[in-house]
Amino acid sequence: MNTTGSQVATLVVPTHTYDNPPKDLEVLLVPGGIGTTGEAHALAGPVSFIKDIYPKLAYLITICTGAELAARSGVLDGKRATANKDTWKTTTALRPQVNWVRMARYVVDGNCWTSGGVSAGIDATLAWIAHIYGEEVARRGANFMEYEWRDDRNWDPFAYMFGDGVTV
Repeated sequence: MNTTGSQVATLVVPTHTYDNPPKDLEVLLVPGGIGTTGEAHALAGPVSFIKDIYPKLAYLITICTGAELAARSGVLDGKRATANKDTWKTTTALRPQVNWVRMARYVVDGNCWTSGGVSAGIDATLAWIAHIYGEEVARRGANFMEYEWRDDRNWDPFAYMFGDGVTV
């Protein structure tokens, strides 16, 4: 497998592929960013993987534009979900079968946790950690990162900031 570096010298060495996922995968976190948006044919691999693996998961967590991949796979159909507000129009147009919630930092619907932008993704992940391991563990994690956790899932000033004149 190919390794991938970063600007801070972190080396990422994949242990699995879409064709060979871990057999006991319980939680799939789908990050956003470059590579999660674009033409359907370019995203076929991850979209197909999410669709195939979702029934076996205990939890699906999407961050930012990672919601686009989950939405394209159909696993969010009929569920409440949110996504990055800066790309809201594009993301929500991809899959109208999703019950998109604009005014939300993150949304929980069953085993699906979806978040707005990157910092909202940190908040959603901390909320998920609190859900699974307890609030004390999540608060310790936030404090270790020196991060001010916004644990109100409905607090989302970016829904207004990136709004299109629509009341949310």
